[in-house]
Amino acid sequence: MEITWFNEKPKDCIVTIAAGNITLNKAATNFFESAYSVLLGMERNQRLIVIKPLSKAEAIRHDIPESNKYKITVRSSYSRVTNKAFIEEISQLLGIDFNQEPKKYKASWQSKDQLLMVDLKEEI
Repeated sequence: MEITWFNEKPKDCIVTIAAGNITLNKAATNFFESAYSVLLGMERNQRLIVIKPLSKAEAIRHDIPESNKYKITVRSSYSRVTNKAFIEEISQLLGIDFNQEPKKYKASWQSKDQLLMVDLKEEI
C-alpha cells in the first residue's frame, strides 16, 4: 500500500489596509507573535511597505526614537497596527482612498532582515 499523506500548502501572507489601520492575517501574524512594537517604512519607488517587528528588548533600548515605534496588537488569528498618518501617506502614493474600501495586498517575509514586505503592486 502506497500512502501519500495530505500536507496543506502554507497560506499566503495577506495585509489589509483600511482607513486607519493595517491588519495582518494569521500567516503574517506568525512572524509578529513576540513583537512588542514595530517599525513602519515605505520604499516608494518599488511600492513596498516594510514592517519590522521589535522585541521588547529592542523596543526599550534608546537607539530607536520613540516616534518611530508603533504599537502592534497581536491576536490569535490576526494582528493590527493603527496609524492614520502612515495610511494617508500610502493613500497619496497609490492615489487610493482607503476610507471607501479596504484593500488587500500580498506580503512576503524576508528572514534575513526580519522584515515583512507588503507589495502594493499585488492587490488581491
